[in-house]
Amino acid sequence: MSVAARLLSLFAALAVVAGPVTAAAGEARSGKTVIELFTSQGCSSCPKADKLLGELAADPRYIALSLSVDYWDYLGWRDTLALHAHSMRQKGYANHRGDRNVYTPQMVMNGVTEAIGNKRSAIERAVGETERQDLLVIPVALKRNTDNVEIEVGAGNGPNASIWIISVLSKSPVTIERGENRGKSITYHNVVRGWTRLADWNGVAVKKSHAIAELTQGGADTVVVVVQNGSVEAPGAIRGAAMLPLR
Repeated sequence: MSVAARLLSLFAALAVVAGPVTAAAGEARSGKTVIELFTSQGCSSCPKADKLLGELAADPRYIALSLSVDYWDYLGWRDTLALHAHSMRQKGYANHRGDRNVYTPQMVMNGVTEAIGNKRSAIERAVGETERQDLLVIPVALKRNTDNVEIEVGAGNGPNASIWIISVLSKSPVTIERGENRGKSITYHNVVRGWTRLADWNGVAVKKSHAIAELTQGGADTVVVVVQNGSVEAPGAIRGAAMLPLR
């Protein structure tokens, strides 16, 4: 066997022994596409999208989040999970894209592409388009200790961004009593319950610590950290994200 062949054989053996690099228990690292579903309990087209988001949430390639909006509450049912901030965020995305497309169910991928939230083929195309842009270039690592979540955001190039920490409830069953979905029981997955702006990111590595007790108010059991371009009024591309269960 030649020297080159012996080296190739050695490298192959080392790869098998080493296996893939994974985060240890209680840790999470970035690299997953972020999918945000803007939904409403008062929207008759949304239950199919809510179910689809649950399937995406179970896929390890994605961080799939449910953001309930409040602008359909006047139809006869007040959404029990809605936050007005989600309605504003969705409008901000539309302003940033310049297309003014605001509707439910709508999925937004990494802050840059959108698709009808109950159309799997359209979502898959939008995800593919987003992933080809290679946006997720800022490393994010989360680690839990006894009382806090430790956040590390790596250095990199590109425009300034904001670091957000998001409280998430992994599962929330709701029985809807009035409106277009009257009588339906729907389980919502990865429901966003709150947002906190942690810091600016300007290319320099950032380390932060956040109390778990503050993140789990309202029943939240998961934390997501995103690094995102733009502003609260006009959010842009998500350039790094990680998700970590807290219970």
